[in-house]
Amino acid sequence: MSLKLDESLIVFALEMESRSLFDRHRLIHTGVGKIHAAYHLSKAICQKRPALVVNLGSAGSSVHKTGSVVCCTGFIQRDMDVTPLGVEKYATPFSSHPTLLSNGIKLENMPHAICGTGDNFETSHHQDTPPYDVVDMEAYALAHICEEENIPFLCLKYISDGADGAAAGQWEDALHDGAHKLHDMLISFENNAVNGYIIHQDQ
Repeated sequence: MSLKLDESLIVFALEMESRSLFDRHRLIHTGVGKIHAAYHLSKAICQKRPALVVNLGSAGSSVHKTGSVVCCTGFIQRDMDVTPLGVEKYATPFSSHPTLLSNGIKLENMPHAICGTGDNFETSHHQDTPPYDVVDMEAYALAHICEEENIPFLCLKYISDGADGAAAGQWEDALHDGAHKLHDMLISFENNAVNGYIIHQDQ
């Protein structure tokens, strides 16, 4: 399977993450957070249904090396906490959806990750052992909508910071490198010419 980007929708949170490198593609910038992500992706799907949604952007991690790119195929709402009502942490009450949303295209021979999405900028990920290994602020909402709409979903995250006390400074400094790495990788996948990489839909 090769990536047909002319039939795809590329989704970033911010223009400062894409750096105008993806402007020849159908591209949206949702803004920060789950609400903005859900609204703008839903609007784009209603205007023209894509064959594939590709979420690109930055994420923090205390597990994966800063400067690397990971493929996210599992998603958790890390700010969902209804434990006082006896609900499992991260689970949405009165919902049939599992706590861990498994969705997305796996790219073999590159790191896979579980993304914890929340409406806060994580600076203490290293202080606990959550069931996710990267953190962002939009991907869960995007993955959820794609699952509901039965649209294939690919999520690649550039690890911009360690999700620790130095994360804010590291994040801004890393965005230029991240945009170029994500762009080069995506074009290589589109041309089906990356060493040993195999693209398949996670079932």
